[in-house]
Amino acid sequence: MDAIIYIHGKGGSAKEAEHYEQLFPSCDVVGLAYQGITPWDAGKEIQEAVTRLKATYGRIALIANSIGAFFSMNADIEKGIVHAWFISPVVDMEKLIEDIMDRAGITEPELRERGIIPTDFGEDLSWEYLSYVRQHPVSWSIPTDILYGSKDHLTSMETITAFAKEHHASLTVMEGGEHWFHTEEQMLFLGNWIRNSLDNGKI
Repeated sequence: MDAIIYIHGKGGSAKEAEHYEQLFPSCDVVGLAYQGITPWDAGKEIQEAVTRLKATYGRIALIANSIGAFFSMNADIEKGIVHAWFISPVVDMEKLIEDIMDRAGITEPELRERGIIPTDFGEDLSWEYLSYVRQHPVSWSIPTDILYGSKDHLTSMETITAFAKEHHASLTVMEGGEHWFHTEEQMLFLGNWIRNSLDNGKI
């Protein structure tokens, strides 16, 4: 028996993993209810979960959504994962943080001095977080399929395309799709995307 570990995005939950059970009827699908909100804390939880699963299952695959993909790529789990599906992944956190800083009118020296600055966007900017991201560039070599919506407001087409090319990942774009895949049409597209991947022998 193989297992699928699902890592949700911000505001999501491990319960979302239930959606994928029908897509992987021969696998156990496990959603991780991680508590960490930083790549070092969430990454540790993900790493520990993959280690536990490896003790029971032959092969482990990963489905990660939004920032869950970023956390997964910072979790040092490559030796335990055979394949990954990323949905609207955050692949360049440094750029995302810098974009939020620009919109909030916050300079790098100001953030460095104050440490943490709340913004009107509901995101706290953290110098520690930005420093970590810069000091730990993403290293990812797992065979990966990426699903991206053309109306994704967090990651540009240029950024996701560059990541896919650099990491030899397949990239599927849903025209009109949003960062959060949640409508009936979007979820149907997502399901067909995974089914097509499985038909091509991805796991």
